[in-house]
Amino acid sequence: MPDPVPFRRPKPGTQPPYDAPAYGSTHKRHPKQALVTVPHTLTETSAPRFDPAFYPPQVDMSQVGGRAAMGERIIVAGRVTDEDGRPLRGAMVEVWQANSSGRYHHPRDQHDAPLDPNFEGRARLFTDAEGNYSFVSIKPGAYPWRNHANAWRPIHIHFGLHGAGFAQRMITQMYFPGDPLLPLDPVFNCTADEAARNRLVSRFDLDVTKPEWALGYRFDIVLRGPAATPFENAP
Repeated sequence: MPDPVPFRRPKPGTQPPYDAPAYGSTHKRHPKQALVTVPHTLTETSAPRFDPAFYPPQVDMSQVGGRAAMGERIIVAGRVTDEDGRPLRGAMVEVWQANSSGRYHHPRDQHDAPLDPNFEGRARLFTDAEGNYSFVSIKPGAYPWRNHANAWRPIHIHFGLHGAGFAQRMITQMYFPGDPLLPLDPVFNCTADEAARNRLVSRFDLDVTKPEWALGYRFDIVLRGPAATPFENAP
C-alpha cells in the first residue's frame, strides 16, 4: 500500500507564531523547545466519534428556555472545507463567545459588565454533507483585557472544530467587518500576512440575513493548505 500523500502546508506568515511579542501571554506559555512529532495511533486519529446522538446540537444561543437574550440577534453561517474545496462532513463545531456587554458566562470572568441570565454563550453544531453550518446568536461586545493598560479585544466569536479524533482539533476566532479595534489587536495582528488575517473577518451576507429578524454573517473555514484559515494551534 503506498504512503498517503501529505496535505499541502500553509504559506510562511499565514499562521500565527507560538510566541508573538505584542501578545504578552504567548511569551509565558509558548513551547521553549523544538516540537517533537509523535506518531498517531488509532486512538488519536479515529476516536472518539462525535455523533449528534451523543453530543446533542445546540444551535441557538439567542435564548434560554424561550426567553430572549439582550442585544442584537445575528445568524452566522459558513462552510468548512479542505485545501481542495472538498467539504468536511459531519464535523462537530463548538462555538463560544461573550455576551452583548462583553462578558463571558464563566466564573473566572469578573469584568465589570452585566451578565445576561438568558445568554450562556456556547453552542454545538455539526456540518452537513456539503460542509455547511449555521447558528443563531447575539452580537458580542468588546471587552478589556490586561495585555497593556488600555487594551480591548475586538468583538469576536471562538470556534473549535473537531475531526475524527483527539488529534484533530483546530481553534480559531471570527471577527466582524468594520471593527475599529482590529488594527490595534495583537491577537488578530500576530498573523503577519494581511490576506490571511482578513480570512478571519466575516462578511455581511444578505442571503443569510432573515428579514425583520436577524442580520446574517458568513464565515467560511479552510482547514489547511496555502489558503488555510489562521488557527491558534496550527503547527
